Amino acid sequence: MTRSDGGSSAGATTILIVDDHALVREGLRWVLEVHADLDVVDEAGDSATAVAKAASERPDVVLLDVEIPGDDPVVTVRRIREVSPDSAVVILSMYDSPDLLRRLIAAGVRAYLLKSVGREELVAAIRKARDGSGSVLLSVSGQSLVQVQNAESAILSHVELEILQLAAEAMTNAQIARRLDLTEATVKSHLRRIFAKLGAVSRIDAVNKAVAASLVTLPHDRLVPRPRRPPF
Repeated sequence: MTRSDGGSSAGATTILIVDDHALVREGLRWVLEVHADLDVVDEAGDSATAVAKAASERPDVVLLDVEIPGDDPVVTVRRIREVSPDSAVVILSMYDSPDLLRRLIAAGVRAYLLKSVGREELVAAIRKARDGSGSVLLSVSGQSLVQVQNAESAILSHVELEILQLAAEAMTNAQIARRLDLTEATVKSHLRRIFAKLGAVSRIDAVNKAVAASLVTLPHDRLVPRPRRPPF
């Protein structure tokens, strides 16, 4: 199903909807196209069709359900990004899964939203995803990741994840700098941003929160102590 009026509005955000239920696709189209700046250019019901249409349409945003027939969702995201690198992938999911979330973030999605989100939050996420900022928008439970203000989360960049993983392995700033070919000052700067994004007060606190969100893993021979709670 394609747009019935014959084409996209000039300057509108073009969207490819991917879901295996026609009724869901129709509902999403209705929700989105009441906004003049959003234009659904095509639909797909499986991963292979999604990749093919992403390649032909080059949409600004691919709105992707994770339970479509075909490839694993992470594979689908990677293939979409290969054929249409400028397309922002926004995930819609029934699953509040930290592991799936982590894998999809690593694959390059720009937003991960549970299907329980409201229409205003969905529209805002699509607009934000197209803007091209470095952050990933999330609307999931507190168990899946650390939440920040306004139900958005400033997810760690690839370099920040590397630094935090090495910190979890008890490396010093100097050791991390040597491993990643960075200056020690750059490592410290990244750590400050990591603390701010996770709402952490120390390296241990940051590592604990990242482990809880499945963003990093601890070596089997190392346990990170929890921060002491103040006495009552």
